[in-house]
Amino acid sequence: MSDKYDSLKLENQLCFPLYAAAKTVVNAYRPFLEPLGLTYTQYIAMMVLWERRSISTKALGALLCLDSGTLTPLMKRLEQKGYVTRERDKRDERNLLITITDEGFALRERAAEIPAKMAGCINLEREDAAELLRLLRKISGIANDGS
Repeated sequence: MSDKYDSLKLENQLCFPLYAAAKTVVNAYRPFLEPLGLTYTQYIAMMVLWERRSISTKALGALLCLDSGTLTPLMKRLEQKGYVTRERDKRDERNLLITITDEGFALRERAAEIPAKMAGCINLEREDAAELLRLLRKISGIANDGS
């Protein structure tokens, strides 16, 4: 017989293993990102920029699920490193455009090996990883195409 507080037990929570797994994975990135001088959040921002080259701050924040209070200092640090430029959109001064620099784009070459290294850190079969990705996208509402 279960009591009315069973749902409050940590072992019965979906949120806690998700939180713990996310922390574990982000921490596993650290030794691969430190030589590039990037944090995990900077890395995922750079991934978007390697693909798109230029994007508005608003669109980048939406893609990465980051608010402007997090994104603004993140972009300032990447600009200080010479990886991006920030400038007002000439068509709409309210929008701030983030554009990757040649130096930032060149960093992609050094980062290319990170996904394979990370795959070696996570003990999941390919099918399990694909299913986990599908479920996480379903939970977070992220489409399969990444948009």
